Amino acid sequence: MSKKDKKQTQQKPAPTATQSSVSFSLNKWFKKVVTTYPSAIILTATLIGYAVFLLGGGLFTVINKVPPSMYYQNNFYFLYPGISDQFVADTVISVMLYLIGFTGLLTIYQSTKNANKPRQAYMLLIVGASLVLLSYIFLESAINIKITGIR
Repeated sequence: MSKKDKKQTQQKPAPTATQSSVSFSLNKWFKKVVTTYPSAIILTATLIGYAVFLLGGGLFTVINKVPPSMYYQNNFYFLYPGISDQFVADTVISVMLYLIGFTGLLTIYQSTKNANKPRQAYMLLIVGASLVLLSYIFLESAINIKITGIR
């Protein structure tokens, strides 16, 4: 064997972490992250959560930096008396009630999928309708408390 053949058959040492190998592994990772698609359930839950946050007044709360609640004349106020402003507690209460109502609507929708099991469909329908009704009643009472200023 010649010296040239010996050099070709010798194994090269393992490459160290150079800039090119790091950039190659980051490039592979970046392509993997960019090309993955989120599942439909995660995407839907995120969009619904964002919509409920906006409907509940979350953006107003974040932008105006409102107080969480108020202690005035030996009373705690969680709902701001008046429609023009709100506390953080107003936002939390309305978001929770909207989520309860939306859960009721989803339960009603699930009841339509169980047409071959009438008892289960009927029970889901009753539970969903009661959740929607409770959410509506409590939201209306919260608005009434805000308008009239009842403690």
